[in-house]
Amino acid sequence: MSAPAPARDAAAAASPEAPLLAVRGIDVSLGRPAVPILRDVSLTVRAGEIVGIVGETGSGKTTLARTIFGLVRPLRGVVEVEGAPVSTLDGSRLRAFRRTGRVQLVFQDPLRSLDPDLTVAAIVGEGPAVQSVPAAERREKVVRALELVGLDSSVAGRMPGQISGGQRQRVSIARAIVSGPRLLVCDEPVSALDASNRNHILRLLEDLRRELGIGVVVISHDLGSLAGIADRVAVLYRGRIVEDGPVTDVFRDPRHPYTALLVASAPRVSGVHGHSLAALRPAGPTGVAGGCVFAHRCPFATSECAIQPETAVSGDRHVACHHAATWPSAASRLERNHAHG
Repeated sequence: MSAPAPARDAAAAASPEAPLLAVRGIDVSLGRPAVPILRDVSLTVRAGEIVGIVGETGSGKTTLARTIFGLVRPLRGVVEVEGAPVSTLDGSRLRAFRRTGRVQLVFQDPLRSLDPDLTVAAIVGEGPAVQSVPAAERREKVVRALELVGLDSSVAGRMPGQISGGQRQRVSIARAIVSGPRLLVCDEPVSALDASNRNHILRLLEDLRRELGIGVVVISHDLGSLAGIADRVAVLYRGRIVEDGPVTDVFRDPRHPYTALLVASAPRVSGVHGHSLAALRPAGPTGVAGGCVFAHRCPFATSECAIQPETAVSGDRHVACHHAATWPSAASRLERNHAHG
């Protein structure tokens, strides 16, 4: 994987005043008794922009995707698509919004997310059918969608079990784009694929955002997958966004210790030379709980971290850390001590 790519022209051309997706201060709790999953999460995505969401398993990435799509309703905050609050919709209004197809999900496992008893044509054409698109026009839309994702129309008559894993994921994306969405939310779209198919699908997402002008959210635990295609990245840990900003800046110069830990653990992010894992892991329990969600794992935590840090804004970078300005030098001292120890 090459070094993180610069922000793309399509994203730069998008209006800074009108985000396609705006997630504003949402809280989400699930289960009984209710367990907090997302806390005060804010995020924007503009037309023609790819935004990555990274974090380890259990950080709340999939719940965020489901909340954006309207499958989960936040306790607090709002999700807006093209300025319209969709997180408050329910019943017939929510169904009507989903029928517009403006927001579409691409799932992690293409085999499990495709009906094994339907042909590719029926799967891709299901959205237009729900929208009562006439059969002839629906067939044209299906062929066009398959072409856009790099599939020959000859696969239209096959079942999901008769095509490869990479082709199945392309079918999943064709199903998502056939109705002309404004936003794609991709939940671990390449984790079930081999390296060759992974790169093909990532390039496809980049091509689609350029050709269609859509916004794309890519949720992943793999920084290497995002390094070459994302414009911005948000880092999620235990339900909070601890850092976000341009992907090149965040990966090359992380301002939050957790981001630095992710980068140090991701050898596929080439061209990035961060702090060592030894300097970013505490020797034992920090003894700091509450407040900052990362304090219990942070070697730089102090009593100040018992209070949740405010998100500091510096240009187009955001970081929630009391010691954002000082921990990198402390990490360097730890590395020197380890080198001489």
